[in-house]
Amino acid sequence: MLRISYKPILAGVLCCLCSIANSQHFLPPSDTYRPDRLKKVVITEAVITTALSAGLYFLWYKKFPRSKFHFFNDAREWLQMDKIGHATTAYNAGVLQYDMMRWCGVQKNDAIIIGSATALGGLTIIEILDGFSTHWGFSKADMLANLVGTAIFASQQRWWDQQRISMKFSAHLSPYAQYYPAELGNNFTSRLLKDYNGQSYWLSFNIKSFLPVTSKFPAWPAIAIGYGADGMIGGHQNPATIKDKAIPHFERTRRYMLSADADLFRVRSIAPVDAATYILKPFKFPSPTFEINSKGKFKAYPLYY
Repeated sequence: MLRISYKPILAGVLCCLCSIANSQHFLPPSDTYRPDRLKKVVITEAVITTALSAGLYFLWYKKFPRSKFHFFNDAREWLQMDKIGHATTAYNAGVLQYDMMRWCGVQKNDAIIIGSATALGGLTIIEILDGFSTHWGFSKADMLANLVGTAIFASQQRWWDQQRISMKFSAHLSPYAQYYPAELGNNFTSRLLKDYNGQSYWLSFNIKSFLPVTSKFPAWPAIAIGYGADGMIGGHQNPATIKDKAIPHFERTRRYMLSADADLFRVRSIAPVDAATYILKPFKFPSPTFEINSKGKFKAYPLYY
């Protein structure tokens, strides 16, 4: 499966949104339908989607031979890190689209439907492109992950009218890219995006949202449960050699983490700060973290990201 991170896509959309944000608060819901705003959103999204689709084809897919549409089973690759990444991408795309629709005055239930359709539609385009590439294929496991992430967004918005549990991402540079830079990245940006060893995905539980509405507890603290993996040089298994060069043995391990988090966007501030904290919503706040891996080893980090 083609590993494309949602981060540059979200960043591009959010940068465009900064120019249409309200001066009092970023993307405040409108009580009345605003076709002028909806027109701006539709045009912006159409331009970005067209540019990204063309860019993906010419910069990536065109490099590889095309084939008839086919399926590809990658459910066991990368200790399922890519699947959790798909779910996180779908979740955040749904949240973003919902917020934009509410800013345009679209009714809540309609905004949920539009947000869900946008998340699934965008990721399905990528899967279809994969399906026509000899190097990959349409992944049913990826689509299942997309559905799960979308469902986590839609169910919370429908039942709670808010996102009490957020799906987030964090990343750091791992030491493994040096052994297989073609697969894990050969520079700072590509390593952050392609090396699953340095990525972590989180379910962040906002504490105040689970307390009575009369509670004086601060709005921003959260507790996060994370998942990561370590020791991966290849998708299914680690190769013994790459280009006739011996690769050290690394144990492939799953990592389970508990950490503090911060929902800074829940703290109302001046417009530029609100815009910045909104852009940072999909990313886990660096915090002290406890980890136990699948080998039973325990670690503590004074600051983990």
